[in-house]
Amino acid sequence: MTAAANQNGRRATASRRLERAGIRDVAAAAGVSITTVSDALNGKGRLPDETRSRVREVAERLGYRPSAAARTLRTGRSGLIGLTVTTYGEEPFTFTEFAYFAEMARAATSAALGRGYALVVLPASSRHDVWSNIALDGTVVIDPPDQDPLVTELYRSGVPVVSDGKPGNCPVTAWVDNDHEAAVLGILEHLSEAGARRIGLLTGTSTDTYTRLSTEAYLAWCDRVGQEPVYEAYPAHDPAAGAVAADRLLARPDRPDAVYGLFDPNGTDLLAAARRYGLRVPDDLLLVCCSESDVYANTEPPITTLSLKPRRIGTTVVNLLIDAIEGVDAGTGTAPGRLFPPRYRTAGTGPPPGTLMPTELIVRASSQRRSPRTTVSPPRPPGEV
Repeated sequence: MTAAANQNGRRATASRRLERAGIRDVAAAAGVSITTVSDALNGKGRLPDETRSRVREVAERLGYRPSAAARTLRTGRSGLIGLTVTTYGEEPFTFTEFAYFAEMARAATSAALGRGYALVVLPASSRHDVWSNIALDGTVVIDPPDQDPLVTELYRSGVPVVSDGKPGNCPVTAWVDNDHEAAVLGILEHLSEAGARRIGLLTGTSTDTYTRLSTEAYLAWCDRVGQEPVYEAYPAHDPAAGAVAADRLLARPDRPDAVYGLFDPNGTDLLAAARRYGLRVPDDLLLVCCSESDVYANTEPPITTLSLKPRRIGTTVVNLLIDAIEGVDAGTGTAPGRLFPPRYRTAGTGPPPGTLMPTELIVRASSQRRSPRTTVSPPRPPGEV
């Protein structure tokens, strides 16, 4: 075979690979109708498991992907879902710069693509009039404040909303969150067992459920154990304000001997403030902060962190949202053919379904008091008194 023939053959093969397999190709290869292919790939109809599996295998082998345009015409859905933070309103807050939000958004994007949807990340300052130019099938809202006007407007418009965080008075379809009260109590007990006698808190001024529930859990613990609360609050969207609040906390006359910081930068802020005041960590001050960042494994000393498992949460909220969009009942896994079940649409029918995710305390040197040094004498010769 000549070189020219070889090159022509490679071009022909490449051309065939670039050609997109259609639903007719899948139907022909599987020996079924186009309707059967559609039902098998969309989880609809009453098909034998063997037929459904065979169609999916053929579609995968041929590289078939459903046409977004065709799906929009068939279902009236765009295949786009939104993700945003509304807690900080019009404040200049880029939430993807924080480790929790970045991890959560990555997992949510992957989960959406796995089910044939694309995720549109919207800035915190977006409002519904801006979103009117984007045809969203549903939206994930992270930590909405009570009575969030955006969530209320989307809900009234019939757009499913799933919140990352207990929604308070917001009318959401469903929610996913951590048990923040239990997490905070676990941290306070951990610090107490490490020898802390006056535990402080670095918290925020916003009304989102994470901040509110965590702060309330701390105050309730203080009341129960008889400790006067020692805390400072600051607007969490402002990184500079966190460093100032950390400095205020350690400059107080009733300075704590242990601190839990609710937000990602608090660990480094508190470590820097401790150095300014000549406090040794962990000898003079025990530290814990909530963060997903790996940087705290390499600080001096390494800082104990609480992980909220954002990847699990991102995957779960997206699947709940798409189930609602496609009318899948979370209790049965069936699709009755509605946008989402009536219990999700009607206000006043009881609280929306919620899912609690576990947290993990990653204990490092900053929250463990060092054992006092002991002098070990060399062994004495046998018979020596």
